[in-house]
Amino acid sequence: MSGHNKWAKVKHVKAKMDAIKGRQFTKIIKEITIAARNGGGDPNSNPRLRSALQAAKDANMPKDNIDRAIKKGTGELEGVSYEEVAYEGYAPGGVAVIIRCLTDNKNRTVAEIGKILSKGGGNMGVPGCVSFMFESKGYFYISKEANPKLTEDGLTDIVLEAGAEDIKVLPDGFEITCDPGAYLDVRPKLEAHGIKIEEAKQTMLPKTTVKVTGNDVGKVLRLIDSIEEHDDVQDCYHNAEISDEDMEKAAAEA
Repeated sequence: MSGHNKWAKVKHVKAKMDAIKGRQFTKIIKEITIAARNGGGDPNSNPRLRSALQAAKDANMPKDNIDRAIKKGTGELEGVSYEEVAYEGYAPGGVAVIIRCLTDNKNRTVAEIGKILSKGGGNMGVPGCVSFMFESKGYFYISKEANPKLTEDGLTDIVLEAGAEDIKVLPDGFEITCDPGAYLDVRPKLEAHGIKIEEAKQTMLPKTTVKVTGNDVGKVLRLIDSIEEHDDVQDCYHNAEISDEDMEKAAAEA
């Protein structure tokens, strides 16, 4: 996870921030819409909507955009009808990928995702071919820079008290994981201790990773970027393990 976070940060510095923010807003709006459609427009009784609204808040999305997305989901406003689909496959080097999409045309989306995978040196797999390699988790990243007084021992006590499962210490911060059902409860408990959370999401974490080296590093990262930039893609999960050195080299060559 941390490796791809680093790549994302490098990519964001190099790219136009308005374009990135626009894609982020589009993904969040789609998530709010389908969450409201499936579970109603009241976040108190709809955990998925509550999670999507938190993502909108983190992205500083205007309230009008949020309200329209909810109303489109509940049918109060006319809007596009999205379907949830997930595709599984492989990137170069045997890296497993799961691609979660929200689309208004499944035939178009599967053809375009298949083309992206093929062009990037990967291939589409059959349903279930890699999903067993991942597990659903709530995920939080806390940077040491934003929380200079936070110690490993102090955070460990807070994390366990908050109901999270695991904490991983990184050179520049901490990764915390929890059961997906506890995600919405863990976050406010962390914030109640004054902890500044840099990233929070519900995700799919790999049970095992595949070490990627050499020429495959650039190929894998470029393919993941291409997948994530597709309009129908909400998330791309993978099990690539890339060293900081190779990550920095790939960033310099990008």
